[in-house]
Amino acid sequence: MKLHRNLVFAVIDALNLIFNEGEYADKVVQKVLKFDKRWGARDRGFIAETTYEMVRYKRLYTEIAEVKAPFSRPDLFRMWAVWAVLKGIKLPDWKQLEPTPERRIKGRFDELSKIRKYRESLPDWIDEICLKALGEKLWNEESAALNQQAEVILRTNTLKTKKETLRKALLDEGIVAEPIKGYADALRLPERANVFVTESFKKGYFEVQDASSQLVAAYLDVKPGQRVVDTCAGAGGKSLHLAALMENKGQLIAMDIYGSKLKELKRRARRNNAHNIETREIDSTKVYKKLYGSADRVLIDAPCTGLGVLRRNPDSKWKMQPEFLEKITKTQHEIIRNYSKIVKPGGKMVYATCSILPQENNDQVQSFLASEEGKDFSLVKEKKIYASKSGFDGFYMALLEKK
Repeated sequence: MKLHRNLVFAVIDALNLIFNEGEYADKVVQKVLKFDKRWGARDRGFIAETTYEMVRYKRLYTEIAEVKAPFSRPDLFRMWAVWAVLKGIKLPDWKQLEPTPERRIKGRFDELSKIRKYRESLPDWIDEICLKALGEKLWNEESAALNQQAEVILRTNTLKTKKETLRKALLDEGIVAEPIKGYADALRLPERANVFVTESFKKGYFEVQDASSQLVAAYLDVKPGQRVVDTCAGAGGKSLHLAALMENKGQLIAMDIYGSKLKELKRRARRNNAHNIETREIDSTKVYKKLYGSADRVLIDAPCTGLGVLRRNPDSKWKMQPEFLEKITKTQHEIIRNYSKIVKPGGKMVYATCSILPQENNDQVQSFLASEEGKDFSLVKEKKIYASKSGFDGFYMALLEKK
C-alpha cells in the first residue's frame, strides 16, 4: 500500500480536532474530506476509515505509543505509526516519523490484547458498568461487536417506491444493495458508497437508517388514520418511517425540545413526500400537556447514553462522563411519566433507546409500571437487540398498552 503524505496529514488534522478540540468525529470527517477536491473515492475512504479506526482504538494506540492528552502533533504521528505497524503497512521515510520500534509495538499489542479495556479500547467506567450489567460473556462479545465498522443500511421510503424498484434504481446508478431477511424495508450495501449523491436519494426513495432502528416504528403497531405522537423526534428518522407505515393518513405530531432538529425533519419530510407530519417544539410543558389522553399511539425514543450505537459514534465513549448515566436515567424517568399521559385509554406506547444497559431499558419500564403514572399500563412485549447477536446496532424497545 502506497502512502500519500497529504492523506496521512489529513488524518492527523482530523485526530487533532477530535481529540484536542472536542469536535464530533462525523462532522470533522466531513470537514476534512473537503480539503482537496482532487481526492478520489479511495483517498476519501482511507481518510475516513483510518480516522474512525483510530478514534475507536484510541486507548490501545495511546497506551502503545506512550502518549497522553493533550496530544501534540508528534504524539498523533506516533499513534498513527502504531496503527500502521499493526496494519502491516511499511512506514515511509518521513521526518515526522521518528524511528519506530516495530517489534516493541507488536509485543505491547500482544500484551495489552489480553485485557479487554485495552483490547476494545474502553474507558474504565464504561467497561465496569457494562460488565456488571451484562456479565462477562455477553460484554466480551458486545464490546468487540461495537468496534466493528457499521454497514450502510437503507430504509425504503414506501410512500414513493417499493424495495425491489429501489434496488433496480440503485443498480442503474452503480450501487449494489441487498435485502435483509426479517427487515421489511431494509437494504444493505455490501460495499460502502456515498448514497447521498444518488438520484434515488434526491428523489426521496430512501433514508439511511440502521436495521435495528427500523424495527422501532414497526413495533408501535400504527394504523392509517390514527393520531400518533413521536415525543422525542429529533431530526425525524422514525417519524418519517411512521408516516410511511401510516400511508400518510391520520395525524403524526413530531415533538422535540430542539427546534433546529425539527426544521431538518420538515426538509426531510418534503423530500419523502410525508405530508401528515406536524412538528411542535417543546418550549414549555403546555405543548405536551395539551395532548394528554388524546393519542392512539405514542413513541418515546428516549435520550440515552447511546452505548448501543458506538459503531457509528465511536468518539462518544471518550466524550461521555460517568455522571452522564445518572443524569440521563433521571431524564428518562421523567420523560416516560410525563409523555405516557398522552396515550388515550386503549392506546399503545413504545419506549425505546439505543442503549444496551438495563438501567436505561427494562429497569425504567418496570419502575414506570410500578408507579402511579404507569398503573393503567401493561407490558405487551419487549425486545433487546445486541450488536453481537444481530450484526446491527444495539437497541431496546418495549410495547406498553393502556387499559
